[in-house]
Amino acid sequence: MDAQIERFYDEDLAHASYAVLSDEEVALIDPGRNPQPYYDFAKKNNANIIAVVETHLHADFVSSHLQIQKEKGAVIYASKFAQAKYPHITFDQDDVLAVGNIELKALNTPGHSPDSISILLVDERDTKRAVFTGDTLFVGDLGRPDLREEEGDTDTQEKELARQMYSSTRNVLMKLGKDVEVYPAHGAGSLCGKNISSDLSSTIGRELEENPALQPMDEDVFVQFLLDDQPFIPKYFKHDVSLNRNGADSFDESLKAVPLVENETFQDGIAIIDARSQQEFKAGHHAGAINIAAGGKFETWLGTIVPPQESFYLVTENKETLKNLLEKTAKIGYEKSIKAAIISPNSATNEEPELDMGHFKSHKQDYQILDVRNEPELESGKVFEEAVSIPLPELADRIREIDPKIPVVVHCASGYRSAIAASLIKNLLPDIKVYDLGAEVKDFKTS
Repeated sequence: MDAQIERFYDEDLAHASYAVLSDEEVALIDPGRNPQPYYDFAKKNNANIIAVVETHLHADFVSSHLQIQKEKGAVIYASKFAQAKYPHITFDQDDVLAVGNIELKALNTPGHSPDSISILLVDERDTKRAVFTGDTLFVGDLGRPDLREEEGDTDTQEKELARQMYSSTRNVLMKLGKDVEVYPAHGAGSLCGKNISSDLSSTIGRELEENPALQPMDEDVFVQFLLDDQPFIPKYFKHDVSLNRNGADSFDESLKAVPLVENETFQDGIAIIDARSQQEFKAGHHAGAINIAAGGKFETWLGTIVPPQESFYLVTENKETLKNLLEKTAKIGYEKSIKAAIISPNSATNEEPELDMGHFKSHKQDYQILDVRNEPELESGKVFEEAVSIPLPELADRIREIDPKIPVVVHCASGYRSAIAASLIKNLLPDIKVYDLGAEVKDFKTS
């Protein structure tokens, strides 16, 4: 029987992990923080999880590899270049892992990171059937080479990784058969690439024809192409690389350890992350709170606004939402930073002022208009020509560019990021008047 490939997809982080099943044995590739879906899959198929393979030290999520090893006895496989601190078997060029009747073969494909490997699935007929490319090759894109630098000459390090990516694609992946299926670790929306397709799988042949990064070009042109226009890097990325190198604690145990407080007392100097809706936040919140509403990108923006290992309070409206948000927080390894979780605090009495739309439309010169969209979004044009552009990930570092004596009107594309930005500005500049244009920005887009 041919091997079964099962994809597990996390829409919020655009993260794809895989189970490869053959003859009642399962190997997991790049598992997410919660191991339960993989346990359920193995149980459903009367199979044992014998191995966990990491294609690299992930920056955008925390892996459950160490927990799976402890609970299921699975062996962890990772490149020697990862310098993993947990028990594992090194898995590099041409090393082979037998899973039932098939083999998984390691291919060193550095570029996204020095430790990146791709995993070639060779079936029982000795046919190269599929390749799990991690963050090296995506559908329509390649992994970014600028996430690993801690210090030193980052520009040189990025270019060196980009050159490694050139070699990995041209000398390894592009030489695989055109019929080999491609299963990457991310889809559209991931910050690990700049133009990833919404398709979750492909073939080498299709990528050779359609992927812009795989078209003929010399190495120097490729390096510049790969480095240009990459998206922002959230604060939590390097933190997660370290967590994944050492191995994270149990998912469930970490969540149970978060304190739930009913009668809140907020300690000065500790951030308050209010995850209620923008409407609830505007109607009443604790002074200094930052509004990152529960939603599809909550964990990304939490890990962008709050530095790693900085304590924060988490405010939600009910226990069901809290459970979901704790899981999201754990996916990026921030659960231990929660000082306390609080449901609908009594101190949520600060109201946000309503913008007088009539006055704003006729007296825009009386306001500072702040556009917090990312730079590539500006290519489609500004909503307000007079607006100052400060992308949300840069806002805290560039707060001095805002005049605290002039009222600020903040907008993004839909209202989610502007709510974060408006509350962040108020947190950093308590005396300023801040108005969140929110979803009403659409009225100006069509005018």
